[in-house]
Amino acid sequence: MRIFGVDPGSAHTGYGCIDTAGGRHRVLACGALSPPARETFPERLRAIHEGLTALLGEHRPETVAIEDVFYARNARSALKLGHVRGVVMLAASQAGLPVAEYAPAEVKRALVGYGRAEKQQVQQMACLLLGLDPPPARLDVTDALAVAVCHAHSVRTIAGDHRSSVPRGAPRSWRQYRPPGAAGRPSEP
Repeated sequence: MRIFGVDPGSAHTGYGCIDTAGGRHRVLACGALSPPARETFPERLRAIHEGLTALLGEHRPETVAIEDVFYARNARSALKLGHVRGVVMLAASQAGLPVAEYAPAEVKRALVGYGRAEKQQVQQMACLLLGLDPPPARLDVTDALAVAVCHAHSVRTIAGDHRSSVPRGAPRSWRQYRPPGAAGRPSEP
């Protein structure tokens, strides 16, 4: 199954396209759409829409997975994020693709096993599951890949395939992960 994950943002909209078969995932493309800051907000929305439309046409995913709105302290930021999410959904709908939405806590739980995990923990597990070394430079990109992996795990669970997507012998949660060269260091609880 080919899944296109999106982490919406008005400054940087992260995306990641993965192929998944059983418990194995492969990254096909990832990056961020970052319209120039000098553009007006409507122009930024147009640029995000055009960029996503081109990427969806190029990679031809079967579904789009998007991170749901989090509850922001700033209502203005939440509204802007809602507009970007709408543009992402519009691009997916125009491409004839179903959209799956996941709350940030769901994504963290699917990858790390803990719904309040830190962004760096999500990044480490996403890179481990996807075999990315070095990790993407932007956390928006890692978050988009994490949303795609979360959807892959959700689809497998619904289909009744409960095999692990973690390679044999690899850490099964962030608590077991040890960065390269950290063999003798004690872990934190």
